[in-house]
Amino acid sequence: MTITITAFERSPDGGKGLARDTRVRWALEEVGQPYAVRFVSFAGMKAPDHLAIHPFGQIPTYEDGSLSLFETGSIVFHLAEQHAGLLPKERDARARAITWMFAALNTIEPPILELTTARIFEADKPWSEARLPLVKDRVRARLDRLSAHLGVADWLDDAFSAGDLLMVSVLLRLRMSGILDEYRNLAAYVARGEARPAYIRAFAAQFAINAPSAN
Repeated sequence: MTITITAFERSPDGGKGLARDTRVRWALEEVGQPYAVRFVSFAGMKAPDHLAIHPFGQIPTYEDGSLSLFETGSIVFHLAEQHAGLLPKERDARARAITWMFAALNTIEPPILELTTARIFEADKPWSEARLPLVKDRVRARLDRLSAHLGVADWLDDAFSAGDLLMVSVLLRLRMSGILDEYRNLAAYVARGEARPAYIRAFAAQFAINAPSAN
């Protein structure tokens, strides 16, 4: 049975790869698993059939036979556990890769999402101008440590892993803010992720449905 994921019928980012289904697409491409996509409108995400799969009414979801999953971290971890290509075989390296998956979603992403909220959804608030520098400083505090760890290495822990997949996906959200460019090694790290053939295929698939010529 073909794996089916859900994605926005029309992504708010216009197909720039920031919607979370891109992370799942990328993981599926890395492990060489074919998949189908069921596109969901904003109204459809609140429909009972979708809520039965994703209780919080978001995307993406993952269905494979009787198994239904939500949350990108969970989906990527499941794929990495089931198929070779995203987690090392050696025990300690595997544990470290999983740790970096958690770090990407629990340590690095929250302040980045806070910055997105401040820049886009709170820009009209009277306190926005004073708050924004504080939010940016919280992002930089995380990136300072991440940059120091990465140093001149290509990936977070030797070979590319699911930890890198999620970390690159999270850092991509910073591109429009200009903060990523302040860290040359992190910007290069993200570029390496984007250059992977699996990412290129995932991005192209996500972009195709959102391109201006798409129906």
